[in-house]
Amino acid sequence: MTAGWIIVVDIGKSFAKASLWNESLHCVAQRTRANSRLESAGRSTLDFTGIELWLREILHEFAKMGPVSAIVPVAHGAAMTLIGNGQLLEAPLDYEWAGVGAQRAAYEPQRDPFVATGSPALPAGLNLGMQLHWLESIGSTGAMRGQIVPWAQYWAWVLSGVPAAEVTSLGCHTDLWRPHDHRPSELAVRRGWAERFAPMANAGAVLGTLKPAWVDTTGLSPDVEVYCGMHDSNAALLNARSHPDVKGRDATILSTGTWFVAMRTPVANSGRAAIGVPEARDCLLNVDIAGTPIPSARFMGGREIELLAGSDAPLHDDDAYSAAIRAVEAGDMILPSYAPGVGPYPKAPVREASPPSPRDDAMVKALLYAALLADASLDLIGSCDTVVVDGRFSRAPIFVQALANLRIKTRIAVSSDEQGVAHGALQLLKPGRHEPLKTISPLPVDMSAYRERWRDAAEHAG
Repeated sequence: MTAGWIIVVDIGKSFAKASLWNESLHCVAQRTRANSRLESAGRSTLDFTGIELWLREILHEFAKMGPVSAIVPVAHGAAMTLIGNGQLLEAPLDYEWAGVGAQRAAYEPQRDPFVATGSPALPAGLNLGMQLHWLESIGSTGAMRGQIVPWAQYWAWVLSGVPAAEVTSLGCHTDLWRPHDHRPSELAVRRGWAERFAPMANAGAVLGTLKPAWVDTTGLSPDVEVYCGMHDSNAALLNARSHPDVKGRDATILSTGTWFVAMRTPVANSGRAAIGVPEARDCLLNVDIAGTPIPSARFMGGREIELLAGSDAPLHDDDAYSAAIRAVEAGDMILPSYAPGVGPYPKAPVREASPPSPRDDAMVKALLYAALLADASLDLIGSCDTVVVDGRFSRAPIFVQALANLRIKTRIAVSSDEQGVAHGALQLLKPGRHEPLKTISPLPVDMSAYRERWRDAAEHAG
């Protein structure tokens, strides 16, 4: 357990965040950067150089604010790096880049069965095995020889110089891990990838101290400890299920951002039969920090809301409730899908969003749509008892209250601090502190017929 101030580095798909926390786990400062992807050598990659330059500036700023003693990284899944001789050998691919699909026919027959990995076949580069296969197919030396380091642990390596891999990152729909067996997949072993995983470490392990170059450029102490870190949705899960109001219950964390990820912790979790999820509807097994398989479902809610309502639209305004009630009573609904190939209706036709207008209540309708998708996803993993909504859209009253209406037998709660991922990272170092949960009241309108019509139309569309 560290004694000084802590920096959480959270590298999400759409945004990178860095937050500074004092000894009392009060957030002293937070900085955010919008991420972009780079086009280089005929492929799309993550903007690792831009993030690193930004991070140097932020750490320099934080160093002046208090006695920092630790840094813990978290990051989105479906991303990895290949390193060797202290250098990055291949720029990390953007998992949305469809170019890797050119090799899909050759790759698919090599995958372990879904029952073994809990990793469904996903589009583009959402399976890390697909990314490795594509890189090898083009003769990448890095892919054939480099050490494989997941995205969260890449940032730990950048800061400390110590490479590592960690189970929540390797168990995140990669095709590379068998969660029931706690070992690499047959695919990973057969292709020689498993032997090139960086050394396995616990998410809460200290990998080393800050590299001298970072000490020089940021002014942080050379004694700052760098932790291994973990997958971001798993950090939110760790925080939510350790809450006193949730502990011991059949609880689901619904982490909301670019992706909406529902992760359920059943009370009785023994054997594979208790963890079955449908392969063809964007359900999967994630893996928690103890290596336990976690039934999960996801959809690209944040991306779809942005397409439907714009990136700057407010999550709530004074007229939102009446607009939501009007939409439900009129049967005005949005059908899947605006993110192709993912979510509970992955075969739905891809629709093109019209430019949003403030006059058409675009955000209200988008939030109702997200609530309907979330409700369907939660059903697919057998979610019951309690759902804790975390992340950006926990601040959207229409979304959480519509979800409470759709799942009237489930307790829908939100955390008052909206920092679930960061608090999950902090749980690795200082477990036990929680902000209170707030139980959400249902949207005051009967949504039962609306839900039934939407589901019928969505099923026929997909």
